[in-house]
Amino acid sequence: MGDEHGHQHEHPDHSQLTEVQARVRALETILTEKGYVDPAALDHIVDAFQTKIGPRNGARLVARAWNDTRFKARLLANATDAANSMGFSSPVGAHLIAVENTIQTHNLVVCTLCSCYPWEVLGLPPVWYKSAPYRSRAVIEPRAVLAEFGVDLPVGTRVRVWDSTAETRFMVVPMRPSGTQGWSEERLATLVTRDSMIGTGTVNPP
Repeated sequence: MGDEHGHQHEHPDHSQLTEVQARVRALETILTEKGYVDPAALDHIVDAFQTKIGPRNGARLVARAWNDTRFKARLLANATDAANSMGFSSPVGAHLIAVENTIQTHNLVVCTLCSCYPWEVLGLPPVWYKSAPYRSRAVIEPRAVLAEFGVDLPVGTRVRVWDSTAETRFMVVPMRPSGTQGWSEERLATLVTRDSMIGTGTVNPP
């Protein structure tokens, strides 16, 4: 395993998820009761980041890279520039890096010190991404973690772990599945999952 670790984090550890969630709920309740927040509008915003602004953006990037070798080269060279060329409603931050899965190498993204995450292209982070067990075990025993997610790699495939920081975020470009030759970008994008862009999943053949 080769792993990339950068520990230039400049924000606190948020591993105490239950406490954070409780505080968020309390704040939401207070703001709602005072009439400052419309729960329906808040739900709409959360849904947008979960299903529209986030992972759909990443899926579009992957699908275009699969269909356009020049765009894939651009994405791997400067993911921020490539992503922003797609005209997303929320511009992608300045330090997005895309890494490509191949038969030889499978990439896995983690944030060991907190939960840095490229929400502009992946949406809201899943709870397990923020959990202490994932953050530690992804580095120590990545193959075991991948197996628990249902990803069984060939013996000859190495796992490379990328450690996100406040300055650097990563997304995985998964391998294109067989049986999708001639598919449009729109159709290909429906196959791409959030987990496949973190590295805890793969894209299954249709």
